[in-house]
Amino acid sequence: FFIRKDVLWSDGEKFTADDVVFTFNELIYNEKIPTSSRDVFTIEGKKIKVRKIDDYKVEFILPEKFAPFLQLMTQEILPKHKLKKSVIENRFTSTWGVNEKVQNIVGTGPYKIKEYRPGEWIILEKNPYYWRKDKKGIKLPYIDGIVFLIIPDPNMAILKFRIGEIDVLSVRGQDYYILKPLEKIKNFTLYDVGPSLGSEFLSFNQNIDAPIPEYKKNWFSDINFRKAIAHSIDRNSIIKNVYNGFGTPQFGPMNPSCGFFYNDKIIKYPYNLNKAKEFLSKSGFYWKNGVLYDKYGNRVEFTIITNSNNFERIQIGNIIQNDLEKIGMKVNLLPIEFNTLVNKLSVTKDWEGVIIGLTGGIEPHGGKNVWKSNGQLHFWNFGNKRNYEWEKEIDLLFEEGTKYLEKEKRKKIYDRWQFLVSEYLPLIYTANSNIIYAVRNKFENLKISAYGGVFHNIEELKIKENGEI
Repeated sequence: FFIRKDVLWSDGEKFTADDVVFTFNELIYNEKIPTSSRDVFTIEGKKIKVRKIDDYKVEFILPEKFAPFLQLMTQEILPKHKLKKSVIENRFTSTWGVNEKVQNIVGTGPYKIKEYRPGEWIILEKNPYYWRKDKKGIKLPYIDGIVFLIIPDPNMAILKFRIGEIDVLSVRGQDYYILKPLEKIKNFTLYDVGPSLGSEFLSFNQNIDAPIPEYKKNWFSDINFRKAIAHSIDRNSIIKNVYNGFGTPQFGPMNPSCGFFYNDKIIKYPYNLNKAKEFLSKSGFYWKNGVLYDKYGNRVEFTIITNSNNFERIQIGNIIQNDLEKIGMKVNLLPIEFNTLVNKLSVTKDWEGVIIGLTGGIEPHGGKNVWKSNGQLHFWNFGNKRNYEWEKEIDLLFEEGTKYLEKEKRKKIYDRWQFLVSEYLPLIYTANSNIIYAVRNKFENLKISAYGGVFHNIEELKIKENGEI
């Protein structure tokens, strides 16, 4: 790779091959630093060799063909001159926290941090060393500064947008029809750019060593049980009541917004309680006075956790709770603090069911740390200790999917992965919300998309002459 010689860090230091080598060799491949990037950049168990040739040339030697390499090289590069000392002193993971002085945090983008007040705002100002210029030779970005307000309450965010304190707002489906009548009066436009690339799902704990009752592990590892759950979830109700109609049922790990690699020919589970009961009966479950029991007489009751700061997930949980009661299950919904939830999933394994989500993307290999059985986010069955054949096949598919440069060959491989996920349901997908933005009609050069959002070309945005900052 050749590095532009006109790129500087926002403190004026040169951006060189040293920063690239440092990011890979001392951060990504440092076992003392937890990062999912290590999973993504590990090929057949081997590291990529990253070597500096000169200040502006760096060599990457891959152990074998690796098709998603260029796509994945959108990986952020971090400044050696700012972070090397923290690595030597084993304090990298606590560096650049909320109490860090903003002048110590540098990047190469069009803006740098001017001020940060925890829980209130982040103010960005132009990076005077940003390298890009427009066709007329004018230095970018055009806009002098940006203020990101931190507003945990969506209703307060709506209010601030309505009174003109906010120019760009990510809108929930339930708020669309509140804002729609105000478009002309308040001089803004609502943009519905389609399904988000992420996903929301219900998953059950299949870890053999999980500290939960064995009979519950037997339920959760029973494919008929999971298929029954999948048929019992009223996704249209979720779309209507949580997303206000702005959503799409989801049955697999990718959706149409993901583009080329999306597979529509997977198994789908329409809402059908009779079908759900058929699957339960196949595994010996039975009903007594409308209450569901397993074949050993254990009442089917379990707890679903979700993060307490996500109101939409709590709403989804309430709908699923009601849906599953219709087939005799007793479900306890328990919203908990997010870090506690993560600890349960990744460390203690002390959970039964969980409603959570994952960010998505257009490159399937980006999900390797979720779908490979040795991945850090393979939380439902770490290491495939249940020895599932279908999980072994997914492991092989993710290895094969990187070996071909021809996209059509890769698509067939990832189509199979999506089909297996829909067949065996380690994650039971619910519905995907549409991405909606409300944006003041004061900006030029907007190129809003599901993948890039509003600000992917932030350096090109202009304030119209009759607009205001």
